Amino acid sequence: MDNYARIKAAKSEKKADLVIKNAKICDLACHEIYEGDVAVADGVIVGCGSYEGEVEIDAEGGYVMPSFVESHVHIESSMLTPAEFAKLEAAWGVTEVIADPHEIANVAGEDGLEFMINSAQGVPIDIHFMLPSCVPATEFDDAGAVIGAGKTAELMKKYDFFGVGEMMNYVGLLNLVPDVVEKVTTERCVDGHAPLLSGKELNAYAAAGIRTDHECTNEKEALEKISKGMYVMMREGTQSKNIEGLYKAVNPYTLRRFLFCTDDRYLGDVMREGSISNCVKKAVGLGMDSLDALIIACLNPSECYNLGRRGLIAPSYKADMIISRDLTAEHITHVFKDGKLIAKDGKALFETKNADASKVKNSVHIAPVASSDFALEYKKGMPVIEVFPKSLWTKCCETHEREELNLCAVIERHKGTGRMGKCFIKGFDLKGGAIAQTIGHDSHNITVLGDDTASMAAAVNALGTMGGMSVAKGGRAIAYMPLEIAGLMSDKCAEETLCEHDKIISAMGTLEVNSEIDPFMLLSFLSLLVIPSVKISDRGLFDVEKWRFFD
Repeated sequence: MDNYARIKAAKSEKKADLVIKNAKICDLACHEIYEGDVAVADGVIVGCGSYEGEVEIDAEGGYVMPSFVESHVHIESSMLTPAEFAKLEAAWGVTEVIADPHEIANVAGEDGLEFMINSAQGVPIDIHFMLPSCVPATEFDDAGAVIGAGKTAELMKKYDFFGVGEMMNYVGLLNLVPDVVEKVTTERCVDGHAPLLSGKELNAYAAAGIRTDHECTNEKEALEKISKGMYVMMREGTQSKNIEGLYKAVNPYTLRRFLFCTDDRYLGDVMREGSISNCVKKAVGLGMDSLDALIIACLNPSECYNLGRRGLIAPSYKADMIISRDLTAEHITHVFKDGKLIAKDGKALFETKNADASKVKNSVHIAPVASSDFALEYKKGMPVIEVFPKSLWTKCCETHEREELNLCAVIERHKGTGRMGKCFIKGFDLKGGAIAQTIGHDSHNITVLGDDTASMAAAVNALGTMGGMSVAKGGRAIAYMPLEIAGLMSDKCAEETLCEHDKIISAMGTLEVNSEIDPFMLLSFLSLLVIPSVKISDRGLFDVEKWRFFD
């Protein structure tokens, strides 16, 4: 830090390193916008007013605002490596990412974590990795790795993780399971995941040091968690969209306790709409004040996660900034990190290198399946999973119309046990074939859904040893997208990966499906046993509320 240079530049005794001229400056501290220049020296903002710089950029009346913080994301859900993901985030104004790599950890353990860390090395945005707390998510899951409390402490020291990732096993925590309690016994930030938790159970969860929650779906739930001292994340992912249900809980008193996050969002959505910028746009479109939305996107997460002096356009704050033609950052012209231009006009200005992924490839270990393996007799009154638009929540229903239902199966893919759980699903309305993938939160076994067993078998067999996503029709696979890295991520660049994903979506379009859901994203959450109220795993149908399998 060169305070001599900063002070001189701030007093205009020397030219600043960079000056953004003719800007509308978003002052999130005083909740106002004023015109002027922004001066940067030694990587930090040194003044707002009238300045000259060694390098000058004309904002042409555009808005200068702090860059965004993605407060909770699983990079693996973008199907990109951290290096490629960084390019997309930078292009849309995100310079700080809080990432929980529990997807790849559940497949490949420490090897997966090491790959993610190595892939993020050298990118000009900050990717802060949390150490996954739930590998596997529950004692009922069959994942590819196990990280207990002892291993958690070892890995925290070895890799200096930023904090502890979302504690999904709230049942284990509240029941004082030692291995679970010891994982969150830390001075570092601990993220939460506690849908519907309330009253004394919520008190206990917060008392364990859990700082955040991203599973709120209504105002009442959000306000109770804020009253317990927690931060509430308004999530806008590909399938789970919660801003509309939460934004009315934002008022002058609660404003500083909200964050934006995406959690799980496909690369196409990020490329075309952004991540946090999309949250800002959505919130403002619903009626939220623009500067309030920017406070939630920039300042609040910087303070929640103790990121240092970030989140304001003010002296001594990091020169992590955006120039945008509008207050919702739909048209970003420049993105700066530490005063360096890293993206312009929607394109990242840096290249990345691939990290060695040899230890996390060919992770699918199952024998070929046949149509007969998926046989399941339908009986009236049997428990059925019902799914809903814009939500990851499900409920158990009893229906008497077999024609309304799809057959679903989850197949253990890590150790070749051959274990398979099967059930019927209502709400996908898929007709004409089947879809399958190795993305299945959080153990990431194979999940397949269809309306004929021959196509289901073809879709599963198409995944091979690499895994990925497939579509089958008429008993044969018609499209396959490989996800070479742990069956979760592509080893290709974002553009090539998007092209492959678009082909899968196009093939999906030859089948009939409920237009109000994202079939692959929703399918990937049917096996997540910690989201209400009924799910399916390789062991069978699971009642989340009773915390046991159905008979």
